[in-house]
Amino acid sequence: MRIVAGRWRSRPLETPVGATTRPTADRARETLFSMLTSRLGGFEGLLVLDLFAGSGALALEALSRGAARGFLVERDPAARRAIESNIAKLGAEARLIGHDACSLPPAPAPADLIFLDPPYGEGLTTKALQSALTMGWVAPHTWISVETARGEELDTPGFEPESTRGVGKAELHLLRPKA
Repeated sequence: MRIVAGRWRSRPLETPVGATTRPTADRARETLFSMLTSRLGGFEGLLVLDLFAGSGALALEALSRGAARGFLVERDPAARRAIESNIAKLGAEARLIGHDACSLPPAPAPADLIFLDPPYGEGLTTKALQSALTMGWVAPHTWISVETARGEELDTPGFEPESTRGVGKAELHLLRPKA
C-alpha cells in the first residue's frame, strides 16, 4: 500500500498485521479522490476525520494532497501502531484518537471531509455518523465518504446520497448532511 498522489506520492504505508482491518485498495482510493476533487476542487486547508482508520491511508492521502489537519479514529491496537508509524514516517499533521468510531469525543472543530470505511455488513455506518453529528464533527458544508461492500444497504438518516460508484468488490458513496 502506498500514497497515490501529492507531496508524499509513492511513499509506502505500513498496514496492520492480522485480518481485523481491510485497507482501501490503491485503485479505490484513486477513484474516491477523483470523485472528491471534482466536487471540492482540492484539499488545501481541509480538516479531515478518518473513522475506522485502519492504516490511516485515507486521511494521509488527503493530507498528502494539501489537507491541513487530520484526526484518525481507530480502536484496534495493531491498527493504531500502524497509524502511529505512518504519521511519524510522513511527518503528518495528524492526531490518532484511540476511540470507538461509534462513540466519538467532542470535535475541536467540524470536519470538512469525513471518511468512513467500517467493517462490511455490520451496520456501523449509521452509528458512527450519528456520533459524529452529535459530537460536532459534522457541519452543513461537510462531505462524507462511505465505503461499503458492493450491494450492501446503506442507511444514513440525516444524510443525503450525492453519488455512488462501484470499484471492484466495494462501493464508494458520497453523502451530504440534510439541510
